[in-house]
Amino acid sequence: MKTKSIIFLLIFYMGNLYCLQAQTGSELYDQVKAAKVSAPEINTSFGWVNTNRSWSIKDFRGKIVLLDFWTFGCINCYHILPDLDKLERQFSDDLVIIGVHSGKFTGERTNDRILRAVQKFGIHHPVVNDADYKVWKAYAVHAWPTVVLIAPNGKIVGSHSGEDVYETVLPYIKAVKKVYGNAIDKKPIDFGERKEMQSVLRFPSKILANEDGTFWISDTGHNRLVRIDPEGNVLDVVGDGQAGFRDGGFENARFSEPRGMAWAGKEMYVADTRNNAIRKVDFARKKVVTVSGDGELGRYYFDEDWGKNVRPNSPWDLAAVGSQVYVANAGNHQILRYDTKKQKTFRYAGSGQEGLADGPLKEASFSQPSGLSVDGQKLYVADPEGSAVREIDLETRQVKTLLGKGLFVFGDKNGDFSEALLQHDEGLFFYKGKLYAADTYNGKIKVIDLRKKRIHTLVQGLSEPGGILVQHDIIWIVNTNVNQIVRFDLESKEKRPLKLREPKE
Repeated sequence: MKTKSIIFLLIFYMGNLYCLQAQTGSELYDQVKAAKVSAPEINTSFGWVNTNRSWSIKDFRGKIVLLDFWTFGCINCYHILPDLDKLERQFSDDLVIIGVHSGKFTGERTNDRILRAVQKFGIHHPVVNDADYKVWKAYAVHAWPTVVLIAPNGKIVGSHSGEDVYETVLPYIKAVKKVYGNAIDKKPIDFGERKEMQSVLRFPSKILANEDGTFWISDTGHNRLVRIDPEGNVLDVVGDGQAGFRDGGFENARFSEPRGMAWAGKEMYVADTRNNAIRKVDFARKKVVTVSGDGELGRYYFDEDWGKNVRPNSPWDLAAVGSQVYVANAGNHQILRYDTKKQKTFRYAGSGQEGLADGPLKEASFSQPSGLSVDGQKLYVADPEGSAVREIDLETRQVKTLLGKGLFVFGDKNGDFSEALLQHDEGLFFYKGKLYAADTYNGKIKVIDLRKKRIHTLVQGLSEPGGILVQHDIIWIVNTNVNQIVRFDLESKEKRPLKLREPKE
């Protein structure tokens, strides 16, 4: 670390840079007026996305500035996006929000990947690529997400790490507005036009087999579910394509970034991620019904009552065994269990602590579980923040790690389980005694041989694959970042993307 960074860290911890926290009116104004530390430069050599030029911190003098330090694989960073959007709309004349992307994984540090994430999550503000953590260090950031509030005179008011950004930052913005008054520049800043993607699917994420040989795809970016045939023709659509939370007929129902799906009997259940809900698709009545969740994040951890009904927290994937639908509850680092008979959702595994601890269900810890698959007795979990694959024995109720060494240990290495490395794997599928894994940030499909305890690469050259299905020796891959469904033949090794076609009106 350079000398200047060390000096700045010392200033930070000596108290000249305050945390944003609950304060009375006078204390708020005193903190705003007392701001003395000048905001360091935010421009980097790696460039910007979601804008047509580079920017310096001085370009925003006269504006209230909120820096958002994030990394696109982080579920907590995902959770605060609605808060940032709300602040942007509420203070559109006064406030500028700038994303500072300090990528955790190597697969998160290129401009094209960051731009895809910006498009995927609907981010409107510019984002600078802080691939070498220079800006992160200059602002003494230590966690994702962290926001830093800067006054119109370029001085730092304070910072806040974690979620609950809107309620925390709102009173400080109001205080800054009152202190600076007419000195705030209300002229809009032109960041250039955002590029929108046009395709049949938009950031699809998961795939589910239908009994007639067709497939359901979660068309996440279009907020809908689509059924396609093996040639890529769209046959049916569930949801009107608008982000929302509304039950009703297939043409009127609304989802918000749906992902994982599972069959429990004749009914299909859907992880409606942004709505923090589990939805049921009733094909007999051609309706979508909410069975768990009310749109709000469910927050529960550690030693709370495990027997009570809970709300999902960013559910990412589903897998069913009989009447039980297991939920990869990414936002709380847990596995939930939705009982279709009792129509209630319970915590099943994971203390809520993020990590890779094995053992009994309540003592184990997960790291943003995002993919599930079952073989009857075992539930397999793609645990991406730990770049891990976990196994839950449904009979002994024990959790163990098959692959993965820690939250900051990742890579692209095949071989024995003891040495192999993945990078933010998000999908799994059990087939003929083996697990097929979407090694998402490495852009590969890998085969996990459970008997030999070895892993090897099968398909490469993909772009953040998120979902996977193996059927009749054909692998169907959801190639998320390029809006594709890819067909791979296990025998011939032929790989080809489907040509997707919506029906002509």
